[in-house]
Amino acid sequence: MVSLYAQKKEKIGEPYAWRLSETLGTRYRVPIDTLHLNFFQTDQPYSWDDGSTGAGYLGGPSMSRIIFNRKESEQFMFKTPFMRNIVTPQTYTFYNTRIPMTLLSYMSGASKENRNDDLKATFSANVNKNLGFEGNAQYLYNKGFYARQRTKNFNWQLAGNYICDKYQLDVMFNAYNLVMQENGGIADDAFILRPDEVNNGRGGVDEKDIPVNLKGALTRLKGKNVYATHRYNLGNYKTKIIDDTLKVEEYVPIMSFIHTFDFEDNQRSFTDRDADDNKNYFKNSYIDDSVTNDTTSYWKLSNTLGVSLSDSFTKKAKMEISAFATYEVRRFKLMPTPSPQSANTKPQLPMLPNEAYPYKLEQNMFSVTDNIVWIGGEISKRKGAIFTYDVKGKWGLTGSELGSMDIYGDIQSKFKFLKDSLTIKAYGFFKNMEPTFYTKRYNSNHFVWNNDFGKIRKFRVGGEVMIPGWGTYLNVGFENIQNHVYFNKENMPTQESGNIQLLSATLKQKLKFSIVHLDLEAIYQMSSKQSVIPVPALSAYGNLYVLFKIAKVLEVSPNVFSDNIEPSVNITPLSNNTSNPIEPFVVTGNEQKLLTMFRNLPDELKNKYTESIKDDFIKYFINE
Repeated sequence: MVSLYAQKKEKIGEPYAWRLSETLGTRYRVPIDTLHLNFFQTDQPYSWDDGSTGAGYLGGPSMSRIIFNRKESEQFMFKTPFMRNIVTPQTYTFYNTRIPMTLLSYMSGASKENRNDDLKATFSANVNKNLGFEGNAQYLYNKGFYARQRTKNFNWQLAGNYICDKYQLDVMFNAYNLVMQENGGIADDAFILRPDEVNNGRGGVDEKDIPVNLKGALTRLKGKNVYATHRYNLGNYKTKIIDDTLKVEEYVPIMSFIHTFDFEDNQRSFTDRDADDNKNYFKNSYIDDSVTNDTTSYWKLSNTLGVSLSDSFTKKAKMEISAFATYEVRRFKLMPTPSPQSANTKPQLPMLPNEAYPYKLEQNMFSVTDNIVWIGGEISKRKGAIFTYDVKGKWGLTGSELGSMDIYGDIQSKFKFLKDSLTIKAYGFFKNMEPTFYTKRYNSNHFVWNNDFGKIRKFRVGGEVMIPGWGTYLNVGFENIQNHVYFNKENMPTQESGNIQLLSATLKQKLKFSIVHLDLEAIYQMSSKQSVIPVPALSAYGNLYVLFKIAKVLEVSPNVFSDNIEPSVNITPLSNNTSNPIEPFVVTGNEQKLLTMFRNLPDELKNKYTESIKDDFIKYFINE
């Protein structure tokens, strides 16, 4: 007897990607990164958002001038300006691809002498439908357009995930290593403002030959992160009917027990072995006026235990409820506090004639440890086409965070509007948070401070309106800040005890004519105290492109600003000028004199704004 049969090939599910929430590691879906539209925004610092600004070269420090787009400063504040190129557990994307997937991108620009290269690679594969592994790497190298602007950043990640009905696991290891030359800005404005007067009146000086303030300064940032979150789900199986015929068993979690582990280690060094740099550029030298070798480090270890009730827990109130407790240890390692000059003098002790004795002042690095306990919870309703909400908060019980709190909430409704849909969202938060450690205490060769700052209080409310069919988005928000911490004109952290009000309104409009697309965005901002929190009054952005299977993107972004960067602490202090121009212009300052973008402007713009460059310079700050 012979029998023939055919076996239907098993259908492979669609690949998907997700990221994790900060505390409990809750998964939420994100698109798989196969971006072609606005691809340039992933690389160029001035394209990251409508208000991006920085040192003007790939891999350098940057920040946003849009105050509501700024994230809270990192505890290790030195890496805050570089967070765009540093991966965290919350910005890392996990994949379940079922079949092997590779994503490669390479961007390069400028000439051989000024080369910019950015290579990114991601690989993901599944062992089976439950277990997956992945790796990610980025190598960024920039030679810079001016002297001592070289940067190199290599970061890589290894990750894995396990998914089944009752158990879920996400684990990640992350490492980064950033090396950056510091030039302190152009030393002589004449090379920019009066180029015909330099080089014995002949002009024509190559950008790399323009003198800079620092000739031997180097910054290195490196760190690693080990993160793991897992949960065990209690629930039951329910029968689900698909297409009125097919019955499948589906596991419905009711309660989850959660554990999250997070270890982070960061190190920073700033070295300068050029004696002229240390004597002429920096105002103070507390340890050595000929050589600088500043180092500091910070590590954090936290464990979080949580429990979560899904919206299936009760039929009457469809909401998710979570509660957690976190124990966190922070350790900061600082250089020794500089001693007065008298301490370095050999003491006068009675000794026998012609007999020498050893004398050495011992100065060792010291550590500060902080033990913190957090408790918190969340109530949310994420399912539903008409009405959703989310309220979450955490409170500090011990250590420096005693009395700290962070409460956030939003509510959203969606309904029909003129043959389209209209989404309205209201949001708000209240924060009473301790300033970051390094704004309170820091020792180095050129900067020393020991501050007793009060907690920073922030209150923000706002609303969003979205009409997807029209391509319209409106966001209006108001914020009040008390005890704001910023870096003043002397590059020193300062606390403003009064209240500062901020207003921001963002309007986005997408237009489409066949394959031609035009995305427009305008952001209006207002600060009640421009001397402390300076913001540009108006920022505008436009993107004109044609979109089909192969997209060509043209950026229209006329606003170009320049910021000062204090190299020894990587902060952007306030300046003496807080003007708010709303027309496109290019500005320079005392230290970071000229940005790469200046050389790319049309000649008519260069000629128009060169004379007023000195007066229009703006500095910004690290936001706490």
